[in-house]
Amino acid sequence: MKKIALITGASSGIGKEFANIHAESGGDLIIVARSEDKLFKLKKELETKYNIKVHVIQKDLTTTKAAQEVHQEVSNAGIKVDYLINNAGFGGLGKFNERELEQDISMIELNIIALTALTHYFFQDFTKINKGKILNVSSTASLMAGPFQAVYYATKAYVTSFSNAIAEELSGTDITVTNLMPGATESDFGKISGMDKTELFNKTASARQVAEQGYKGMLKGKLDVTAGLQFSQKIMFKLIPLLPKKILLKQVRKMQNI
Repeated sequence: MKKIALITGASSGIGKEFANIHAESGGDLIIVARSEDKLFKLKKELETKYNIKVHVIQKDLTTTKAAQEVHQEVSNAGIKVDYLINNAGFGGLGKFNERELEQDISMIELNIIALTALTHYFFQDFTKINKGKILNVSSTASLMAGPFQAVYYATKAYVTSFSNAIAEELSGTDITVTNLMPGATESDFGKISGMDKTELFNKTASARQVAEQGYKGMLKGKLDVTAGLQFSQKIMFKLIPLLPKKILLKQVRKMQNI
């Protein structure tokens, strides 16, 4: 029986790769993003290549009740979602006091509120049948504070904490929640946020590599999946709990300064 995955932020980057990977497995899709043109282009490609069904939902998830509207549309269409992949998110580089407040509020709306609301609505569906998988895309940024990306790092810390907490609440059930923490990844995210100009993005993983690791981790019901890290980065992240906070903050600031 085909599994149906709902993927947010599916028009590009890691989200688009999630869609490709799920389609390759023969699963049907619900793809959500703001760009309707990109979504319908992806729908045509995947349906033609893999003989699957792709349902498109054009939605700006930063708007009030957007998550509820997505869930309602899925319910009205009679579609039963098996996998929820909360991938949509964005960042932004700059000193907090110099950034536009509206940008950071929108970031919180998308990275935290939309993710939480979608998880809530589909969580209810999953609990009725005691089955389902949730994959929330966080970041290695969730493990520390981020000078010059104060709000972005904070939103991802929320995603990791939230995902891990509800995963434990669901222990003993057939519902799993996996938290994906990518490192610097080759995608539109770096260009849009301005991070592609920083030291942190000197070496990036491919979006495909990150999506594959996250998708496989979700299928296995893993709690956390760290993806796309270079060897030196893996060492650094193992040292994070041992480093004095002020030293860590200075190092992150140096890596993100432009």
